Amino acid sequence: MDLYTEILAKLLSQEKAHITFPDLQLNAKEIVEMQCYQALQRVQAIIQDDSLSDFMCIEEIVRLFEKLGSNGSNRHDF
Repeated sequence: MDLYTEILAKLLSQEKAHITFPDLQLNAKEIVEMQCYQALQRVQAIIQDDSLSDFMCIEEIVRLFEKLGSNGSNRHDF
């Protein structure tokens, strides 16, 4: 990143931002609940997949969490 961009990014990161999505039909709670339900369905499918070993089952669930934006924290360092 060049100096100009670095300085601008630092300054803007200290400012308040107001972001709107005028075409969004759902509120934040509804969006998260929908994603959580879909994730639970995927977890259920992963658990029911007999072709996966226990290790791969957990690995797939961790990957699912990562796709949702949650990291594996220090539990996913194997």
